[in-house]
Amino acid sequence: MYKDKKIAVVIPAYNEGGLITDTLRGMPDFLDTLYVVQDGSTDDTLSRILAEQQNDGRIVLINHKVNMGLGQSLIDGYKASKASDNDITVVMAGDNQMDPDDLPNLLDKIIEEGFDYVKGNRLLHHDINEIMPHYRLIGNTILTFMTKFATGYFFMMDPQCGYTAIKNSVLRQIPIEKMVKGYGYNADILCMLNIRGFKVADCEVRPVYGNEKSKIKLMKYIWNTGLLQIKLFLRRLWQRYVIRDFHPLILFYIFAFFNTIFIIIPFTIRFFIMYFREGEVPKTTLTILLFTLMITIQSILFAIWMDMDYHKYK
Repeated sequence: MYKDKKIAVVIPAYNEGGLITDTLRGMPDFLDTLYVVQDGSTDDTLSRILAEQQNDGRIVLINHKVNMGLGQSLIDGYKASKASDNDITVVMAGDNQMDPDDLPNLLDKIIEEGFDYVKGNRLLHHDINEIMPHYRLIGNTILTFMTKFATGYFFMMDPQCGYTAIKNSVLRQIPIEKMVKGYGYNADILCMLNIRGFKVADCEVRPVYGNEKSKIKLMKYIWNTGLLQIKLFLRRLWQRYVIRDFHPLILFYIFAFFNTIFIIIPFTIRFFIMYFREGEVPKTTLTILLFTLMITIQSILFAIWMDMDYHKYK
């Protein structure tokens, strides 16, 4: 236990034969249950987990005979934990990439400061530029910007960090079974939390890069996650500002959307057609286009401002 709270950890593992042993042996003594989700590995991951299970009675194996994806691994781990008497569930990867020494800081945010969900933030670390590979840092920055809008947690950074902790009482209130099955689960669970008004916090963690090999194809990941976040953004607006609690900011977003679809895009096309056909700038078209563009940008800025202000809490 940690400060009178029972703590579980979900450890997804896919082809982590070279690192899973060190990961399990490095788990702090105050953790009560280790849900290790073996996701159809083709190496010796399963045998290594079974070997460690003989020496550590905290290990509960969840064995996928075929690979089902990171999202499904987390769903199964979360489901097992929320059905137990644990108070908090942590997620730590099976590749030994998350420093156990940072875990008390995450837990204290929940236990002592009253947050519902805490996620690691590697970007706060003082030497992040030297530790994190540059291509990951660039990709992380792009995804951070998109995830702010998709989830409504505008203060948040490093949303792709999988080092997280959540109250089990909160876990039971969100449809975790519907979380996306592959990468992108980070934004999905944050969207679920935002719709229901839960308090989320960042916590500085140390980025660890060693012998692990990332299974993410960065550009494909950014593209797929970007499409997912558009879907999450629309879901959040509908659920939070129409179904659960009407807010006028939705009208600003709708106004900007219709202006873009029915005026800005058609008049931009019209502008270039007339310009190349007649060899001169069509002044009326340009005036309408610029005026509409200006009020559309203002509408979006007002909506973002109200969205940010709505989610402020002390």
